[in-house]
Amino acid sequence: MAARKKSLVVATVNVNGVRAAVRRGMHPWLETRSPDVLLLQEVRAPDAELRTALPQYAHVAHTEAAAKGRAGVAVAARAEFSAVRIGVDDSGYFETSGRWVEVDLDTAIGPMTFVSAYVHSGEVGSPQQDDKYRFLDAMDARLAHLGRVAADTGREAVVAGDLNVAHTERDIRNWKGNRGKAGFLEDERAHFDRWFGELGWVDAQRRVAGDVDGPYAWWSWRGQAFDRDTGWRIDYQLVTPGLAQKLRAVETDRAASYAERFSDHAPVVATYTS
Repeated sequence: MAARKKSLVVATVNVNGVRAAVRRGMHPWLETRSPDVLLLQEVRAPDAELRTALPQYAHVAHTEAAAKGRAGVAVAARAEFSAVRIGVDDSGYFETSGRWVEVDLDTAIGPMTFVSAYVHSGEVGSPQQDDKYRFLDAMDARLAHLGRVAADTGREAVVAGDLNVAHTERDIRNWKGNRGKAGFLEDERAHFDRWFGELGWVDAQRRVAGDVDGPYAWWSWRGQAFDRDTGWRIDYQLVTPGLAQKLRAVETDRAASYAERFSDHAPVVATYTS
């Protein structure tokens, strides 16, 4: 008899404030999906309140931003982490920014590293854009390191979250109107070119969806952006090449209606099997 395949479900979502997301109906989605590993961005809550909001998970790694009510990223799982690391690099510059938490975890399909990342939105010509580029530069180095670890040891990795860059014209509905604006700048997009080229990482959702528009996962709360599907694909699961071979499905859980959204972002859910 053939061995039964083991699976791992990984979900990432920018909750736009976890307390607000719970009030708007995040729990029914979470109970239906029941991901093995949940990656959150823009938590915007103290650690104790985040843990209260996630009773399904025994283990939560979370880094808050020094600025209250801003940013915050987390990884939640039922199994215990073997390591937790805060910050995208060793400089300490982003240590209290609430934008990068990294964990090691033994999963049903093998030992893995999971990262929940929240890249700055940025604004052309501003200090925030300078920080965005500094963060993306640090990601270049960190992804190169995690890729080497995967190749040398077999510890695969998922780097997921709201990366605040639409990589190609397929990833933003109104790409012409956003040329020259943060989120679709050539210098921002060049980092993604490097990750998916030289560094060998795989864009899980694009691998599954193919060369199509979207699927978008962020729409402004304002106007009719959601109803007209005038969105951006800025929420990603980036995976190491070995893990990409185990990728079976990626779905964007777009709400059925504007009123049923629990965030301005939709969850991106991937299934991997051994």
